[in-house]
Amino acid sequence: MSFIKTAVVLSVGLLLSGLAQAHPKLLSSTPAEGAEGAAPAKIELHFSENLLTKFSGAKLMMTAMPGMAAHSPMPMPAKVSGSEDPKNMVITPNAPLTAGTYQVQWRAVSSDTHPITGNVTFKVK
Repeated sequence: MSFIKTAVVLSVGLLLSGLAQAHPKLLSSTPAEGAEGAAPAKIELHFSENLLTKFSGAKLMMTAMPGMAAHSPMPMPAKVSGSEDPKNMVITPNAPLTAGTYQVQWRAVSSDTHPITGNVTFKVK
């Protein structure tokens, strides 16, 4: 009998620890990390889990401009929202992006309520 109890306790413990470690991971982005190309009308981040939009968010920053020395990142006005897919975050710049290097600094929170942060960098030509 004690063997069965021990097995059940261990199984439940493993299950709960697996759930506690289930953090959202960035699976892909459009534009992709390191991409170079035309200015996107929107930036999409696709995560491994449904996001809690109330606690998730992003900032769009311009980190470099052609022909200019490096400068401090400059915030770019943008709307951050969810989408029909609860695993997606959409960043829509308020104005078309000009040539330069941009970084999306994101914060994702899923059902485990543990915030995960990261960034995606891309270049507009």
